[in-house]
Order: sequence, then structure tokens, then C-alpha cells
Amino acid sequence: MSEAIHSIDPKRLPKHLSIIMDGNGRWAKAQGKPRTYGHEMGVKTVKKIVEACVRWKIEFLTLYTFSTENWNRPQYEVDLLMRLLVKSLKKELPTFIENNVRLGAIGSLEALPGSAQKELKEVIEATSKHTGMTLTLALSYGAREELAQAMRQIADKVKNNIIKPEDIDQAYINTHLYTHDLPDVDLLIRTSGEQRISNFLLWQIAYAELYFTEEFWPEFDESSLENAFISYQHRERRFGKTSEQVQS
Repeated sequence: MSEAIHSIDPKRLPKHLSIIMDGNGRWAKAQGKPRTYGHEMGVKTVKKIVEACVRWKIEFLTLYTFSTENWNRPQYEVDLLMRLLVKSLKKELPTFIENNVRLGAIGSLEALPGSAQKELKEVIEATSKHTGMTLTLALSYGAREELAQAMRQIADKVKNNIIKPEDIDQAYINTHLYTHDLPDVDLLIRTSGEQRISNFLLWQIAYAELYFTEEFWPEFDESSLENAFISYQHRERRFGKTSEQVQS
């Protein structure tokens, strides 16, 4: 651990941390390696950060693992990412059990290859009783599609007189999202120097603190995570109120 640990208040850490894990391919290219090498190293970073979040007692960690737009990448790269997913789930199950981690997944999961769906289901079921950190993988995920699906479900209920339009509020919409059992995001981290959201958790990050770092995902380590926590704790979260209201 870095010296930054001494500057972090463990009582003021984000309850729900989400990460856009970006830059595997560019990092590999800078090393003179193929993009696939970057993805393989990125998987190792996932393991390190998950274990670090367990040590920091983060309650919810959501990782942008594969977006709906990622299906448009070269087929060999998509195939590799799916193989890495299956391999990682098999390999990390003992770690999840040891650390009391509960695994979840959000997105259009039916679009995943059968082998990935099978392995994902098995690990989710094997960890379903765990009471520690909830690790959620966003797979074949797109926030706009998530919202569109929720609107279709709600519209169908209105059409069939199950609810009235005036019954629809933010809380009701939330119950129809993939993340209905997760709290709103407190801190969103994006690596690789890009400063955009890329269709990730658009509803859930309404009041999240955003943290961007130049480090590529394979370079991101526990010290990097601690720097993000320090930045988060130096911010004043007002949720529309004034500083005076928050401080009182």
C-alpha cells in the first residue's frame, strides 16, 4: 500500500464505486504488444482492484466489462474477451468464496455466448449467499438500452391498466432498471485519460463524483485507487443544497 492510506478516512469511502476500465489496447500498443496482451493484463488488474476494494470494505463495485458497442470490435478480439471472461470466472470463484464476494451481472446477458452465460450463472449462484462486497459486471451493457427497456416495461403496465401514469416517479423507474437492487453510484473512475461516460450507468451516476486518470487500466493499481479515494474525500457532495446546509 502507498503512503496515501494515511490520508484516507475509512468512514467516508464511497458505498458504490464504479469503474470504466479503459485503455488495455492502447497500453499494449505502447509496449509493442498486440491488443490481446493488454486485455490479458487488464484481467490481472481487475483481480488486484477487486481484492483492494474488499480490503477497503467497499460495499458495491460495478465494472464496465463489455459494452453493447464492443460487439462491433474485430471478431477475434470479441472472441478473446469472451474466452477471458469464462476463464476468469472459473479461476476467481475460490477468491470470491474466500473473500465473501457476491457476484452479479447487468446488461443484455442473453447476447453472450452460451459458455459465458453458463459460467456466469454458475458463479452467481455459487456466491448468492455471500454477504460481503457485491461485485457487478456490466456485460453487453448499454445505459440507453437499459432505460429503453425500462420504459417499454412501464408503458406495457400502463397499457394494461396495471398502473396509472401518475404512479410513475423516479423510485418506480428505478425498480425497472438492471440495477434495481443497487444503490446509486458515489464515485465513478475512468482510466486512460478519456473524459466521457460512454453510455455507462447514465441514470445511476446522476450525483456521482467523477474521477479521470491518465493511467491505462493495466497500470492502475491500489495506489491509483487510493488517490481516487483521496480526491473523492476532498470534494463536497451537496446534492443540490448549499455548502452551509451540508455543513450544518
